[in-house]
Amino acid sequence: MGFELKGAVVIVTGASSGIGRATALALGRAGSRVVLAARRKDRLAAVAEEIRAAGGEALAIPTDVAEETGVRALVDATVARWGRIDVLVNNAGVGLLARVTATSPREFERLMAVNFFGAVYGILATLPLMLRQGSGHIVNVASVVGKRATPYRAAYAASKFALVGLSQALRMELLGTGVHVTCVCPIGTESEFHEQETNRLGVPGRRGPIQSAEHVARRIIRAIRRPRPEVHPYPPARLLFLADVVAPGLVDRLLVALSPKAR
Repeated sequence: MGFELKGAVVIVTGASSGIGRATALALGRAGSRVVLAARRKDRLAAVAEEIRAAGGEALAIPTDVAEETGVRALVDATVARWGRIDVLVNNAGVGLLARVTATSPREFERLMAVNFFGAVYGILATLPLMLRQGSGHIVNVASVVGKRATPYRAAYAASKFALVGLSQALRMELLGTGVHVTCVCPIGTESEFHEQETNRLGVPGRRGPIQSAEHVARRIIRAIRRPRPEVHPYPPARLLFLADVVAPGLVDRLLVALSPKAR
């Protein structure tokens, strides 16, 4: 049967749009008690209302995951409301499209703060509770570029590589505890992500195949029901990883040819 979503308490960060919103709505429709976290209070409230209108339960908590105290407050509020946490979906993320030489140290820090440390803070705050429960599931939404970098996304790729590495190490440490870890590596997604990211190339950053946020959300839901180490919503991406092992130079040239070109 797998894990029962009905009644489960699930925190979703970055829940105001894109993959986070789609995942939260799907969880709400499945009967989960969904805790929504993001910075945009109005957007968050709208998602919560959609979940309630569909008969689900939702708690909206405006949160900046780059702030450890805010993440701990999010976790504390969840426990105060429902007494447990069954699933944590670390989805919040920001992007940046620029050459390395056009990326400031502060921007590298910002992407690491949101994309990597945001997940770290959530894990450190929820994991002790999950271990006491003897059950739980941490879902880290990384990216295909967290397995194979592309040009002009060095800061973003670095933060997602870090998240993939964290997921792998944590997964091994938690073997036999009843707490699962899944790393999700989507490709480009139909969302506001590319419109909101800083773009210094002067050309659109969205290239290659694109998937819907709903498709990625369905794969996340499937993995929550039946835990697995990694999820690749776009299966052909695995061929890219294999080719990179065999011929990384060839993959370099392919990705440069497919990448957006700076003006």
